[in-house]
Amino acid sequence: MVCPSCSGENCKRNGKDRDGNQRYICRDCKKTFGDDRPRPLGNMQLPIAKAVDCLKLLLDGMSIRAVERFTGVSRNTLCDLILQVGEQCRKFLADRLQGLPVADVQVDEVWSFVGMKEKTRAHKLDADPLKGDAYCYVGLERSTKLIVSYMLGKRDEFDTHEFASRLRQATVGRFQLSTDGWSPYYTYMPLEFGQRIDYSSIIKVYKNLPRDRGKYCPAQIVQIAKRPVVGNPDPALVCTSHVERSNLTLRMTVRRWTRLTNAFSKSWRHHEAAISLYIAFYNFVRPHMTLKTTPAVAARLTDHRWTMEELLAATAA
Repeated sequence: MVCPSCSGENCKRNGKDRDGNQRYICRDCKKTFGDDRPRPLGNMQLPIAKAVDCLKLLLDGMSIRAVERFTGVSRNTLCDLILQVGEQCRKFLADRLQGLPVADVQVDEVWSFVGMKEKTRAHKLDADPLKGDAYCYVGLERSTKLIVSYMLGKRDEFDTHEFASRLRQATVGRFQLSTDGWSPYYTYMPLEFGQRIDYSSIIKVYKNLPRDRGKYCPAQIVQIAKRPVVGNPDPALVCTSHVERSNLTLRMTVRRWTRLTNAFSKSWRHHEAAISLYIAFYNFVRPHMTLKTTPAVAARLTDHRWTMEELLAATAA
């Protein structure tokens, strides 16, 4: 141990602070100091091994209360853990997912809700913008399966423009881009990328279903049309199937995104933290069945599949 004041190495332990962190005293200059090593869980007192177990269960489709019953860790502590690690993952991803070379990017939005569904919010005249619909915009590179950009927001022009800007910052070079038929994409993707993209949308026409059908039932696709927008997109590569499949992985992995349950998020902060945690886990820890490795390895962001402990250490650094 080296003293930060005099750079001397003649130091000894000097008790602990109120959070249980080791303190030291320098025998030469008599200054005391603490251990400033990165702390993967911030000020949380939960043991790392226990936190890793909890995170693995939360990222395997289990709800907060199910993990509480299984591990004995309080649900309040679990919620704090999601906020702490999720925020670290958000900052980590914002730093690492920049200037990535890509060849074929597919974009889609995943619907969820916070607190209540949008129609319930309208019925209750609830003006809180952090309630109701919550869409996660996702940009996935087709060959590496890496999620190169994501954003939680509303499905409107403002957030679509913000996501297009983030996707531009996350990528370099010219590439093929495929989206669904959400009309703001036609404005903001060309605006942000200019001539960097060969862009086409894929428009799915669904069979009309009666409004009073009384239960959730996905509509049947009756027609698919491809619409070139910018550049010279290859019609054979115009596709959003891979990103839509990754949306299923999200819904199966994170319980709060699973349809038709009462495990939905009650707080926008927790919802955003949970998606950041999932994206980091998906990119760096979870092996993709097609690739036989993680998307981060396929994209050469790292040279091996990370453990959860490595992810915590990297996000805390």
